[in-house]
Amino acid sequence: MKLLKRLFRFIFKILIWLVICSIGLVFLFKWVAVPVTPLMIIRNVEKTDVNDKGWEHKWVSIEAISTNLQKAVICSEDQFFLKHNGFDFKAIEKAYENNKKGKRLKGASTISQQTAKNVFLWPNRSWLRKGLETYFTFLIELIWTKERIMEVYLNSIEMGPGIYGAEAAAQYWFKKSASNLSKYEAAAIASVLPSPLRYKANPATTYIESRKSWIVKQMGYFGVLKYSKSKEKQK
Repeated sequence: MKLLKRLFRFIFKILIWLVICSIGLVFLFKWVAVPVTPLMIIRNVEKTDVNDKGWEHKWVSIEAISTNLQKAVICSEDQFFLKHNGFDFKAIEKAYENNKKGKRLKGASTISQQTAKNVFLWPNRSWLRKGLETYFTFLIELIWTKERIMEVYLNSIEMGPGIYGAEAAAQYWFKKSASNLSKYEAAAIASVLPSPLRYKANPATTYIESRKSWIVKQMGYFGVLKYSKSKEKQK
């Protein structure tokens, strides 16, 4: 019994330290640029990024990323990003219903969830990873602002073969900085996010062209991008 108690105490202490470290890491990345993500390392080891230069990643501030790209990813990936608290329960319910019918799951993960997964976790699906994704999503929504979540997301997400972040993507696909992306260029990059190793932003296929047009139309409906309300809510 004594040995069992010691084991439980040891496990409990490890869990407490893991929680403390995870919270500390989230606080750190509230201000510090994320230098590397697990996916970058995994892709490089597996050599699935098919980029002779290895991975390309250059962190830039949110001010150096065109609002066109910010709006494009919101319209493409998570149109309720500024309104929810990290989880789109209607999308989750719809995905669950589709799964029961044997249809393909899509559209359930918010930008906050994708950010949590990209920065802190591994890409393979499992109940453990999904649980940790929920935990980290809760933390970043609690500790970061929506603008910071978007900044980290656009600097960390995979946007091409070995291409991570908005600046690297803008240079790779259109030979320009992320601050100068037009609506259609931003929409083209957003179009490849579901499968950045499969699709090309430029030259675009017929499918990507149709996706671009749809995203640009949604951007028009979206209007002016404002983070102020989400900031005030979290103060």
